[in-house]
Amino acid sequence: GVAMAANYAAAAIGTETSGSILSPSSSNSIVGLKPTVGLFSRDGIVPISSTLDTPGPMTRNVTDNAILASAMSGEDANDAATKNNPKGIAYWKNLRESSLQGIRFGVNKQFLSDSIYQLSVEKIKDAGGIIITFEPEKMDFEGFGTLLSADMKIDLPEYLSKHASENVSIKSVVDVVRFNKMDTLIRIPYGQGRFDGILETNLTEEEHQELKKKLHEAGKAFFEQPMSKHNLDVVLSINNWNAGQAAVAKYPCLTVPMGYTESGNPIGLTFIAKPFEEEKLLKMGYAFEQLTKSRQLPANYQ
Repeated sequence: GVAMAANYAAAAIGTETSGSILSPSSSNSIVGLKPTVGLFSRDGIVPISSTLDTPGPMTRNVTDNAILASAMSGEDANDAATKNNPKGIAYWKNLRESSLQGIRFGVNKQFLSDSIYQLSVEKIKDAGGIIITFEPEKMDFEGFGTLLSADMKIDLPEYLSKHASENVSIKSVVDVVRFNKMDTLIRIPYGQGRFDGILETNLTEEEHQELKKKLHEAGKAFFEQPMSKHNLDVVLSINNWNAGQAAVAKYPCLTVPMGYTESGNPIGLTFIAKPFEEEKLLKMGYAFEQLTKSRQLPANYQ
């Protein structure tokens, strides 16, 4: 996020489990796309959770984001999640024809206390967007950390087996913990609580699958309840505030700069849609970007 804001590269690719694209993108006034899990291949990415992990483009504007998304798309035999996914979409091609007119936007009533969010909603309304305010249901995240631990306990050894050099002797989470304990001051000065938690997690395959299903259904319900009730095209959020719900629901998110707080901190408007509706998100994001032109170049990096 910082590298993109500082003009160090034309584009970048981040990876998200729950917020790791949305957070740095919104915090650095750039555009970040967290796509539907399975749209882009995860092969070669150091895993946290094969259930939730996904790469996504991070850029300074929506057009660059759409270009990189187009280049990244496709099916990969090395990642089963990409099987039969949408492919061959030129996300950048029709951006200039984008409009907010007639699109039904779900506005979280709880977020309207944020003046920048409220102002952005008003701008969308003035541009012809249909604004529907809703009160979100509270989602139960119980078991979220356990899912990450259970996934990584399986996924990290598979990654090491597939991608690590034959000279790397570490093959499991147990090996990682043991290696770190050999020099704690250098290797784990802040501890290794995440790895300890992974070792303490012992789910059966059935329990693992049930937990995935439970969280996925809870995440889908969080969005589908207002989307179905009000026939919404998209839900509007702020920064990474609904990253966890979108992660387990496997809903795509696009965050676009919408302004700066009084202290100068960037803040992003995050569009959330149903699975594999990235083209819709990018068109909305482009229309909003052109309407507001909120992003400002950092003073020392122009």
